[in-house]
Amino acid sequence: MKRHILVGSILILATLARAGDWPRWRGPDATGHVPGGVAIPTTLPARPKVLWRVKVGFALGSPVVSGKRVFYLDEQRGKETVHAADADSGRELWRATLDDTFRDGHSPPGPRGTPLVDGERIYILSCRGEFQCLNTADGKVIWRVNFVKDFAAVFMGERGAAPGASRHGYTGSPFIDGDRMYVDVGGRKGASVVCFDKKTGRAIWKSQSDAAGHGGPIVATIAGVRQVVSFTADGAIGLEADNGKLLWRVPVKTRVGRHCITPVVVDDMVIVSSYTAGLIGIKVARDGDVFSAERAWVDKSSSINFANPVAIGNHLYGLGKSRKLICLDMRTGKPAWTKDWTSSRMFGRGYASFMVMKDRILGLAEDGTLFLLSADTKALGMLATVKVCGKNWCSPAYAGGKLFLRDAAELLCVQLNSK
Repeated sequence: MKRHILVGSILILATLARAGDWPRWRGPDATGHVPGGVAIPTTLPARPKVLWRVKVGFALGSPVVSGKRVFYLDEQRGKETVHAADADSGRELWRATLDDTFRDGHSPPGPRGTPLVDGERIYILSCRGEFQCLNTADGKVIWRVNFVKDFAAVFMGERGAAPGASRHGYTGSPFIDGDRMYVDVGGRKGASVVCFDKKTGRAIWKSQSDAAGHGGPIVATIAGVRQVVSFTADGAIGLEADNGKLLWRVPVKTRVGRHCITPVVVDDMVIVSSYTAGLIGIKVARDGDVFSAERAWVDKSSSINFANPVAIGNHLYGLGKSRKLICLDMRTGKPAWTKDWTSSRMFGRGYASFMVMKDRILGLAEDGTLFLLSADTKALGMLATVKVCGKNWCSPAYAGGKLFLRDAAELLCVQLNSK
């Protein structure tokens, strides 16, 4: 089978990703890879040029960029709010209220999701499960559903140690493939994953009864079958994209279902991680119409909590337990190298984002430090570091040679040296 980096045979639709856009979580093809042909930096400037910065309310989600506009969520006067701004200046074009602000005592109150833009529509999800499709031109609602009211999802918020999204709020982004949209809804009565008509909000199919995780689903072709892969609070599952039929399941049960990683798929390997269960490689196989899946390897020493890794070829790069930078072979789970970074405060509670730029990886650390790595399987190649913002749990957007990122108080547009 032909190898596809990170997400097997994923479709890149013209309506979803115009050239130079970064319209969703982890970029145009949801892999964390900057598309070919886009100008990228070969190093980091000693003083990156900040083209503009604007004050924003608190949030833990990431900005996205489409059609010369940047979209982001924040907290405004007790409400989760979505904003559209001019990508060249940061000037606000419109804002719309999404839901009441969610609080759980683990961070300041505010939204935690990343919007998804698809042409003239933007899709946004609140921590409480309010899911809306808006017009990108003016922020007017096209359709909406509520996971708790419409799909019997259990949302307990700060009341007790409930699993997954019902404890810390919905954070996982939806996934669009053609005219269909796949979402981790978490309905406990047969609506864990729901396939919507992206234009109308009509539910095409519903499947399983797992509590929602935090990473959101992806769509990949594994063993010749197009399937939705989701890491729920109960485990990793593969569903037939056409009808939601369960193809395979690998249970991963932890006390609070803190499953934050969007699955990484390369060929027939699915990579997920839980802080307590470890970094897990799942091998999916097919015999006729029957699928099977089993844990090919587990590495608890490299557990990834909520810093989504990236794949280049057969190697996975990320931030593991105890703030270790890691590179491992996804086929075997064997480390290629690890680098202890506990002497630095860069990674704080264990967060960094990663973005693949050809043979380099651009990262943003929790303390606001940009870092550039060489994609070396022999040893860590730290090429450059520079501080650009404050504390954050943001995965930046890279569009038009510019980096769009946020911290707790500001949204910034940074020009990096490139050629």
